[in-house]
Amino acid sequence: MAYSYDPQNIFARILRGEIPNKTVLETAHTLAFHDIRPHAPVHVLVIPKGAYVSFDHFAAEASAEEIVDFHRACAKVCELVGVAPGDGFRAITNTGAHGMQEVPHYHLHILGGRTMGPLVIR
Repeated sequence: MAYSYDPQNIFARILRGEIPNKTVLETAHTLAFHDIRPHAPVHVLVIPKGAYVSFDHFAAEASAEEIVDFHRACAKVCELVGVAPGDGFRAITNTGAHGMQEVPHYHLHILGGRTMGPLVIR
């Protein structure tokens, strides 16, 4: 599948330093920051620094080093914001129109601090 990355999306602009963010963690390949419109008491976005549109794009084309760094950064973020091991949390990524993806740059939402409710409306 061909992926078309928009270098003007808001996360690309955050990565270039054009838009400020409240950073939780930054590594060689990953940036994690607080969501500006949180849906839970804890709501952190974790993004790769590479130009990946979605989860499947990242999983298919990112280097092993990027993938490991991203997942280890996610674990560290959970520790830093106090959602693990504790009462738990939800990790969500949305892809495409049906998945309700709002920003065309792969990102993982880490949500916690309360019961999240049902995952999907039936």
